[in-house]
Amino acid sequence: MITRAESISQKLREIEQDARPVTFSHVTEAAQPFLVAAIAGKIRKTFWVLCPNVRSQELLYETLLNWLPDALFLPEAEFAAVENILPDPEIAAERLALLNRVQREKGPHVIIATRASLDQPAPNPAALNSAVLGFRRGKREPMERTIETLARAGYERVSQVTTRGQFAVRGGILDVFSWQAQRPVRAEFFGDDVESLREFDVDTQTSMRNLQNLEILLGAADDQTGAVRDYIGVNHLRIAIEPDESNDADVLIGEAWLGGDEPEDFRGAFDNCDIGDFAVGDFMLVEAKRGQFSARLRDWRAAKFRIVIYFQTEGEIERFREIMGDALAGVELLEGTLSRGFVFPDGNLVVLSAAELFGRYTAHGRRRLQRAEKLSRNRVQIDFSELNEGDFVIHLEHGVGRFLQLTRMPTPSGQMQEVLALEFANESRLYVPLEQAYLVSRYVGVGKKSPPLSSLADAKWARAKKNAAASIFDYAGKMLAVQAERETQLGHAFGQDSKWQGEFEHSFPFRETPDQLTAIVATKRDMEKTRSMDRLICGDVGFGKTEVAIRAAFKAVMEGKQVAVLTPTTVLAQQHFETFRQRMLDYPVRIEMLSRFRSQAEQRKILKLLREGGVDIVIGTHRLISGDVAFKDLGLVVIDEEQRFGVLHKEKFKELFKLVDVLTLSATPIPRTLYLSLVGVKDMSTIETAPLNRLPVETVVCGYDERIIRDAINRELERQGQVYFLHNRVQSIEKVRDRIVELCPQARVEFGHGQMDADELESVMARFVAGKIDVLVCTTIIESGLDIPNANTIIIDRADRFGLADLYQLRGRVGRAEHKAYAYLLLPREMMTVGAARKRINAIKQYSSLGAGFRIAMRDLEIRGAGSILGTAQSGHIVAVGFDLYCQLLKQAVAQLKGEKSRTRLEVEVRLDFVATNEAEFAQLGPEARVPAFIPTSYVADHMLRIQAYRHLAEITTREQGDRLRKEWRDRFGKFPPAVDNLLTLTEIKLSAAKAGVTRVEVREDKLMLTRRGDFLLVGGKFPRISTSRIDRQLAEVLELIKKI
Repeated sequence: MITRAESISQKLREIEQDARPVTFSHVTEAAQPFLVAAIAGKIRKTFWVLCPNVRSQELLYETLLNWLPDALFLPEAEFAAVENILPDPEIAAERLALLNRVQREKGPHVIIATRASLDQPAPNPAALNSAVLGFRRGKREPMERTIETLARAGYERVSQVTTRGQFAVRGGILDVFSWQAQRPVRAEFFGDDVESLREFDVDTQTSMRNLQNLEILLGAADDQTGAVRDYIGVNHLRIAIEPDESNDADVLIGEAWLGGDEPEDFRGAFDNCDIGDFAVGDFMLVEAKRGQFSARLRDWRAAKFRIVIYFQTEGEIERFREIMGDALAGVELLEGTLSRGFVFPDGNLVVLSAAELFGRYTAHGRRRLQRAEKLSRNRVQIDFSELNEGDFVIHLEHGVGRFLQLTRMPTPSGQMQEVLALEFANESRLYVPLEQAYLVSRYVGVGKKSPPLSSLADAKWARAKKNAAASIFDYAGKMLAVQAERETQLGHAFGQDSKWQGEFEHSFPFRETPDQLTAIVATKRDMEKTRSMDRLICGDVGFGKTEVAIRAAFKAVMEGKQVAVLTPTTVLAQQHFETFRQRMLDYPVRIEMLSRFRSQAEQRKILKLLREGGVDIVIGTHRLISGDVAFKDLGLVVIDEEQRFGVLHKEKFKELFKLVDVLTLSATPIPRTLYLSLVGVKDMSTIETAPLNRLPVETVVCGYDERIIRDAINRELERQGQVYFLHNRVQSIEKVRDRIVELCPQARVEFGHGQMDADELESVMARFVAGKIDVLVCTTIIESGLDIPNANTIIIDRADRFGLADLYQLRGRVGRAEHKAYAYLLLPREMMTVGAARKRINAIKQYSSLGAGFRIAMRDLEIRGAGSILGTAQSGHIVAVGFDLYCQLLKQAVAQLKGEKSRTRLEVEVRLDFVATNEAEFAQLGPEARVPAFIPTSYVADHMLRIQAYRHLAEITTREQGDRLRKEWRDRFGKFPPAVDNLLTLTEIKLSAAKAGVTRVEVREDKLMLTRRGDFLLVGGKFPRISTSRIDRQLAEVLELIKKI
């Protein structure tokens, strides 16, 4: 439409005729993305859109997606020139992928970049072109040659692929994680033909989707001999946004007059819309302002303007229609992200943004890295089969031992067999054959204490196991009793959602994550029941737990009930107060706060209103449970960060809130295994998916260098942000503060630590939250629940002194706003200069990628979470028997108390005289005398993976699990050899036997002896006989016979 306006179409003709440069002046910032889209839509060429800085690049890109959804974003290589710094692997991969695409696909493309990025180093385009290994399904591609090519190109061969630049080979399967890829790829060969290609998930190692072809970058990852501008083709065009003096772009777009000395011309101008100034809530509440807006719409319609308004959500559109009614005739309402509107008089076009009308800042969906976002939270269950030499382990029958190594030992017949060597007390050793490795699991306790080794000679372990089981049984019993008591106490049953509730939920400016929706539905369902709710919601900070509470609170208020929100600190109360107010502005809900930040007179007034029912929602610290606080009709209590209240407070909560609905929020993640054991005892929801607009934090690992510190702080201050500087030594914290003041004299720097007076610390935090401090030098006391969207740089001094779990939590303090966040992990200089570069990078990679290393971190954190949920007495038992066994016992106790059957393993003993269950036995007796049923080394070469496989097999208790395992093995390891097929048949025999109540299956000299309840099962007074003489058919026959029972 705008390209029809003469002022624009003339300039488009100039661009097509290669006139240079073509200028578009008087284009307001809000309209620049729209104009770019119009130009790119009309002229089918590749455009490089160059912005003055990263902030304007992100904004332009976000808005441009409304009209050009396949525009590309080139992230800056921010630390390309600094020595001793490892750049973020995800950003490097995204840059490579984009450059590769521009180089190899015809286009046209529209690439949004910054001016500075053109001169940043990049792989030489010719090198990038030649260094690509292409695969296609069904094509001949000798596997050996491919493996050699990868190794020559610097890919590292490992047993399991976890980060870019690695490959793994298992039989006919090749896994490889290319430098530019979001996810690793699995190629399955049949001989020398590529039989299938599929992307797989790094965490679960299972395939996600099939591919037809794929490209692996061979060189290029380290090659930085070119620059980004080498990728601008001869016929590509450059558009400069707000150009500077030295500009050589083809098209210039700016807010000012760009025509130099020619007379200023306002034709073709894009202006800001003058629709009046709306504060938050005005539009809904002030009729005069709405009238003013309606009059404006009438004027535009009379002048034959086309009017379009962009809204963030479907819900906003519905609400708007309801309020404006007929005034909207002929106005188009669309969904999209636009922070400000504009008007184009020449083309009779008005584009408005609902964000301006509602007076709210648009939550920009902020550019997500194209990375596989699931990494952040799809937490894998703690894997108890990962054993490292020297680890403590639990042997189910013998107790706590130490894993020495995996070794080979001669069997009585002289064949070599693989065994796990374990050490127990008094240096006694136990050798466990690999196929029984499932009896051994890694010991995970609580806290730092390591357990004493059990003795093989005494009954101590049996006693410890028995005591733990008894205590767990009592504990589960108590929990179930509390649950049952709640069932009998009738509270208020809320009704179904009202219309306002629906609208209110629709107006949430973000997309809910699946976990969040599940938690919301569960919470509302609990509220609608007659028994009082007691639900715990676990989830990382910033994962949207508060929104669950806000919706529950809104539901309660809509039925005339009051809501109390309890927080452990005043600062957090202030924060919730702002959030709740902001969300409920358009509705008649009165929200107040009780805390030390309020004067005595204000507090008295609020208390009076609470008693009379004049306040709907009150937010405060434990001040809310003082004797002088009384409610008219309390319906819901929300307790945030429960783990930080003292025991006495918790007891008081239980007494006071027995009959009201209680919703507890906790930011400590808890282990999935524990969560599953507690199902049915405690109502819990876990939120594990990061919200869509969380940009992962760019993690920079570097040697201690004051230049880097100075630049990092200055860069954050330039974009009006704030910085955490973490220094974990109270003695020297003031010195560090003074040093930072010297480095950055313009910054306001203060320090905070746990040994300060509580009020003083609280006021420092409050000033930081309010934006009155630029750099906070602090120890690890950074409030865990605080959400300070403006603090987006964290500098951690001596990062090597922190555990991964701490680093993970600290890093999570930043990266919550619309800006990109940085975490600088400073290590002592000498750590950065160890040995060859490659080695050093590998040593530190664990810090920068969120991969395998952080899974361990999550484990530590989760175990801490487990301790805080279960309490101290239970933590003692976790120390005694290890976490894995603890969870199994808890699950069994819960099931037993509820009268359900629970099996962690199939209790069926199988002894078949014609089956060899390990390689040594099979090698000795040969295929004439024995059928193989084990996992051969040739099928899964890595012993850790083999232990894991045996363990997963031992944990199967249902047919579905068996089918799942079969699928997973087929996917990860390839086609089954006969030995694996037979091993899976043995599991089916166990499943069928367990179903029939059989506890022992034995075959001796063709007789099938089945034991049930201590007696043999006989047919016509005899043992059933196996009829086939062919040894390879006997297993199938045993299975058939058992199925007939």
